[in-house]
Amino acid sequence: MVSELDGEIITLVPATVGKVVPDGTEAEEWGWVVDATRECFAHAKKVGVKIAVEPLNRFETYLFNRGAQALALADAVSQECGVCLDAYHIHMEEFNVYDAIRQVGKRLYDFHVADNNRFAAGLGQIDWPKIVGTLKEIGYDGALTNEFVAPVDRTPAAPYPEMVERNPVDISPEQLKFIQDHGSSVLTEKFYTDQMRITAETLLPLIK
Repeated sequence: MVSELDGEIITLVPATVGKVVPDGTEAEEWGWVVDATRECFAHAKKVGVKIAVEPLNRFETYLFNRGAQALALADAVSQECGVCLDAYHIHMEEFNVYDAIRQVGKRLYDFHVADNNRFAAGLGQIDWPKIVGTLKEIGYDGALTNEFVAPVDRTPAAPYPEMVERNPVDISPEQLKFIQDHGSSVLTEKFYTDQMRITAETLLPLIK
């Protein structure tokens, strides 16, 4: 599908999101994930799509949480297999987020953008000038991919009381279930537009 849409990269989370219990020994699971990722990589290469392995935080998967782990898998697959880092996840899991970016280096194929509270860049505590500066330092010239997954506040303290779309349209039951299963709701276009504006105002001056 990515190839048919003229896409270049797919980020791959090599574990079931939300699964935090192992299925076997460390050696067994490493063998399984290397074999499976090699199969994905071989198919992607045939159709001209790059694969970037993305680590998530420990509450979403027990298997890959840090850049070094993702890089180890990428190394086991191919020197052409890359890594995707996500600002939200690395600020939860890395000993030093800037060193993690440097360690991945030229193998960084994509970088996901959300603040430490998973709202738009600029609405949390992440040092975006230092993040962007480190990306420039390693020569990264790929995308800064917006992936804010804002938590829905269902209390009177909600900073965005109109963030939830009460009458969603153009969404299948399967899509709606996926969104709800991941702890969120369908959010309004107005909310997303505002988050995009804040992200742009935060990041664009840094990347010029």
